[in-house]
Amino acid sequence: MARKRQSPFEDMIEITAAFPWWIDAVLAIVSYVGLHSIASKGMPQASLKDLSMVMQGGLLYTFASLGQYVLPCVFGIGALLSVIKRVTRKNLHGDVSAGKRHVTDITWQEFELLIGEHFRQQGFKVQETGPGPDGGVDLVLMKSGEKYLVQCKHYKAYKVGVKIVRELLGVMVSSGAAGGYVITSGEFTADAVKFSRENNIELINGSRLKKIMAERNMRSGNDLSARPQAATPTKRNPVCPKCGAKMVLRTAKKGKHAGEKFWGCSKFPQCRSILPYDES
Repeated sequence: MARKRQSPFEDMIEITAAFPWWIDAVLAIVSYVGLHSIASKGMPQASLKDLSMVMQGGLLYTFASLGQYVLPCVFGIGALLSVIKRVTRKNLHGDVSAGKRHVTDITWQEFELLIGEHFRQQGFKVQETGPGPDGGVDLVLMKSGEKYLVQCKHYKAYKVGVKIVRELLGVMVSSGAAGGYVITSGEFTADAVKFSRENNIELINGSRLKKIMAERNMRSGNDLSARPQAATPTKRNPVCPKCGAKMVLRTAKKGKHAGEKFWGCSKFPQCRSILPYDES
């Protein structure tokens, strides 16, 4: 369904609501002080010979006169909505973790808020892409200088297929992300599971998500932030000898080595370096 067309005022509020509340508060004060100082000087006086200066001064005065009230109002509403959104996320996360609400009983908007809040509590910086075309990504995570992409699917009636996982991989490659997640309240098809294992994408289904959310003091092995494993180097995970990026465990699909595991560079296809995998 097409997104309802909004007014410029509504668009501005939506943008400012995505900021932390304190940034909106600072911007509200700065915008009022700055524009009020301009408006209080009154309409600039200039000779009619310099008509361009008169017009520029008049436009600036008009903008300052209106903007000194409009912009602080926009930032103020944005700050309020930011606080409300923050409280809503925390309450939602607490209710689901405590079993008061189930992931299948919430809306898809709440589902995205829930997943975003969980990652925030694990130390990630979370950017919500918002409504509209998102290129297969609902959340962008940043931690320790690395980017992770998240696609949320609030499916109840059918399984998430491999097409969605492939789309996420394409965005990961083009944006240089270290890893990705597809999280659903439902289940995944067998093809989606197989494809994800070969391409550094972690799948979280509804039953596993329920267990994770129920564990408030989660151990790192069950924590979403500890996934995908291939994106976090361990003693067994080598570093690419060509570009220095992390190596990802993959399985050969074709040729005489089909079915055998090997280490491939996470920057593929930009870097095609590989290393043998020793199970011992």
